[in-house]
Amino acid sequence: MKDEILTHLNDPRQLEKLYRANKSSFKQAFNALLPQLKGNTLADYWNERLNYENEEINRGTNSELLFVITASLLAGIIAKLPAILAIDEEFFYSRNIGFVIFPLLTTYFACKNKPSRGSILFLAGASIASLVFINSFPDVNKSDTLTLACLHLPLLLWSLLGLAFVGKKENDNEKRLGFLKYNGDLIVMTTLIVIAGVVLTGITIGLFSLIGFHIEQFYFQHIGVVGLAAAPIVATHLTQTNPQLVSKVSPVIAKLFSPIVLAMQIAYLIAIIYSGKNPYNDREFLLIFNVLLVGVMAIIFFSIAETSGMTKSRAELWILFLLAITTIIVNGIALSAILFRISEWGITPNRAAVLGANVLILANLLSVAVQLFRVLSKKANVAQIGNAISFYLPIYCLWTIVVTFIFPLIFGFS
Repeated sequence: MKDEILTHLNDPRQLEKLYRANKSSFKQAFNALLPQLKGNTLADYWNERLNYENEEINRGTNSELLFVITASLLAGIIAKLPAILAIDEEFFYSRNIGFVIFPLLTTYFACKNKPSRGSILFLAGASIASLVFINSFPDVNKSDTLTLACLHLPLLLWSLLGLAFVGKKENDNEKRLGFLKYNGDLIVMTTLIVIAGVVLTGITIGLFSLIGFHIEQFYFQHIGVVGLAAAPIVATHLTQTNPQLVSKVSPVIAKLFSPIVLAMQIAYLIAIIYSGKNPYNDREFLLIFNVLLVGVMAIIFFSIAETSGMTKSRAELWILFLLAITTIIVNGIALSAILFRISEWGITPNRAAVLGANVLILANLLSVAVQLFRVLSKKANVAQIGNAISFYLPIYCLWTIVVTFIFPLIFGFS
């Protein structure tokens, strides 16, 4: 987006087209370029237009509102399919929870960003193939490959959402980082909507109980389920049409949590030494260790994505660098533990999946740490850190495909 803005800087019509194609990405890229555009009359105009503090909420176009309402109702219907069609809830939700939201969000961005025709066919084909595959999986009492497929399928659907988000620029690192930023904004906005929904639920149930109507069961089974399913869709629409709503909140949260998580992780590593526990012989401890690893890595990536267009202080860069180093240590311990378990007790679907994920995460974290060190040494710019993150996103997608579709064939659906 930055290159396109610079290319069409003196062409108001082309700038307007770029802005209307993706308002939030345009604003982020323009603000990152603003320091080098000072003195340009057209740039000054766009600065006033984009950064004017408008207190009104943009509802979007009528077609966008119609889509959001329709998609929200459809998400609610999908979530209620077990009750409508008398399907076993455990069977349905364990396999299809990702299909409640992700295909609808993918459709939203496909309509908004207009990816190539080949991409649209791929998105549709991959979604349908995933739906058929997971629901055709043999229903056995205990299957590690089924569990892994159910856990990784939402990640695959999330990857398809990312492809729709970047539109025609699949190889644009800036757009990939924008997708991570969107996820951070989505979490913030969805959380706010859910909190508001909980308050409304309490008030509604309380008011009806005062007049003798106990609507708790009906409310949660119908309105509550539909509301939860619709929340991410409504939140997505709000973040895309009103980027100013969370444009300041998400970076603050990212900056606030980075030092806190760094202190927590250092304290945790020290506590492990005195606890007597280790991930080499304790399977549950190894699982928690890997959850910690993924969570901290996500915080690092979101922190970089949320502030990718802003000037970072050296203190912020040092915090992210130290956080990356401590996370690499955690990853190294987890990786050595899983290799130890494989050498002692052999390969299983779970161990193979964890091994592959740990290797990918370690490689990604090492590349991010190297770029952070280079930036701190003034041998690279901040954009290189984002490139180190965005480069690995398609690789994670490929790994989810392997675990979801290939592992069951390799391990015989066991």
